[in-house]
Amino acid sequence: MAAADVEFKEGAFVVRGTDHKIGMTELVKKHAGSGAHPLDTQLTTPVSAAFPSGAHISEVEVDPDTGKIDILRYIAVDDAGIIYNHAIVEGQLHGGLMQGIGQAMGEHCHYDPDSGQFLTGSFMDYYMPRAAVLPPELTLLDRPVPSPANPLGAKGAGEAGTTGSVPCLANAVHHALAEAGVRHIEMPYTPARVWKAIQEAAGVA
Repeated sequence: MAAADVEFKEGAFVVRGTDHKIGMTELVKKHAGSGAHPLDTQLTTPVSAAFPSGAHISEVEVDPDTGKIDILRYIAVDDAGIIYNHAIVEGQLHGGLMQGIGQAMGEHCHYDPDSGQFLTGSFMDYYMPRAAVLPPELTLLDRPVPSPANPLGAKGAGEAGTTGSVPCLANAVHHALAEAGVRHIEMPYTPARVWKAIQEAAGVA
């Protein structure tokens, strides 16, 4: 049989004029062996990585009667390397902080336990963080350390607000609730969930 007698048709190699054929998937499995899959991409591009870092501190106040949490102060010090446009970096940090606040304070997917129906499928039902949840005292500070990995000395800043704000707020909330005897509470810290945790710690609920 010559190579010209074989054609590729509808996902399989077929011998012309016969019913002999083998599918692409079957052929790959037959010759894959025990090593890496022959269709997997194994190539990587060597690039220099530049990682930002920072420290975030927040102060929160919890109303024990309602479970409502107010963020009173927030200070973020971030190292984004050499900053060439402060307005863009601050905008990224503000957006990241809002995203983190939303995750910590209210964003949660609810499903009906019986039908599995998604109950928070629109912004009519899903928690949306708004400007009112931002603390009245929000301080963003730069601590730029040039990156040695690229000629610009720049580092990423897009996720700095999000990655810093979530654990920062979690620590602040847990610290505030410790006085009420609450040792652990899952995010998001909605008023109902916080109030329930306080009641349980007091032996009421």
